[in-house]
Amino acid sequence: MRAAPATVDRAVTVGRALARARTALEAPTGTAPDAASGTAPNATTRMAPDATRATAPDTTRATARLESEILLAQALGWSRTRLLAYPDAMIDPDRARRFDRLVERRRDGEPIAYLTGRREFWSLDLAVTPDTLIPRPETEHLVEAVLGVVSADEPATVADIGTGTGAVAVAIGLERPRAFVLGSDRSPAAAEVAQANAVRLGAGNVSFVVADACTAMAPGRWSVIVSNPPYVAEGDPHLATGDVRFEPREALVAGPLGLDMLEALARQGPTRLACGGWLALEHGAEQGPAVRAFLVRAGLGAIETLRDLAGHERVTLGRRSPAVAGARSTATRRDDAHTERVFDPGRRTSVAR
Repeated sequence: MRAAPATVDRAVTVGRALARARTALEAPTGTAPDAASGTAPNATTRMAPDATRATAPDTTRATARLESEILLAQALGWSRTRLLAYPDAMIDPDRARRFDRLVERRRDGEPIAYLTGRREFWSLDLAVTPDTLIPRPETEHLVEAVLGVVSADEPATVADIGTGTGAVAVAIGLERPRAFVLGSDRSPAAAEVAQANAVRLGAGNVSFVVADACTAMAPGRWSVIVSNPPYVAEGDPHLATGDVRFEPREALVAGPLGLDMLEALARQGPTRLACGGWLALEHGAEQGPAVRAFLVRAGLGAIETLRDLAGHERVTLGRRSPAVAGARSTATRRDDAHTERVFDPGRRTSVAR
């Protein structure tokens, strides 16, 4: 039995609408969603993309309050600050009914990011649609890894495979304005979203194409190839729970073990790299050993894995050898101080070669 709707078909105050929505969102649902920012119990954190209701009562109440404010702000076109400043303001019936629909969709598990069309990543306000994977906080470690190997003072070429919203490509492009960044996605709809984000955020050095894997990448050209590819295993039970049910399956699933796309990128990427260039891959928490093995097999060196804030292996990098022994690419160099800053020695795994 559902909780009472957030509003009724007559004018209602902001405070009353928020109270009723909180009650609706605190009520248990048939499908238990994942924790708001924790790690799912399988090999990936793709299962916790959005602010969802957790099991602890205090967390449930806090999350319901936050979601109610976000959705009412969306329905009214207000800021959350304005909502809290004017709890006695009246909401007209049409806006109230719109708020009702948003609350019901959230009750059914639809992600907040899809309801609002927005997601913050790297302090950037990104447009998000159901055609794109919702950017995760863990993927910011992928951006950090790339910034650690791309000098701010030299030109570089960066390819982002499976760009989705363009989150990684745009973040890198804005942080490294001397770099040329090309994002690709096999979904034309996702590529359109990414291009719109780049234009709106002023990333003029970032472009996008529709392509699968490394097919659009010229051989021997790229300083860095970076990817947050699909890495969830087929049949993973978490695909049927929480917000992830609403995300594009092709952006999540990659074969029986979730390794198919990671292996393909490790096989295709090195020939596209310039001498001294880097391949950087995000992966599931338990997939680090397999990814390191893929990069070793591909002939890359300087292989390292960066851990996320929860201590899970999250991003693995490997480098194509420079053309001349001992040479260093100025576009992709890492001095020792920068290495220690980006790759905390206590939080990385290296493969000796």
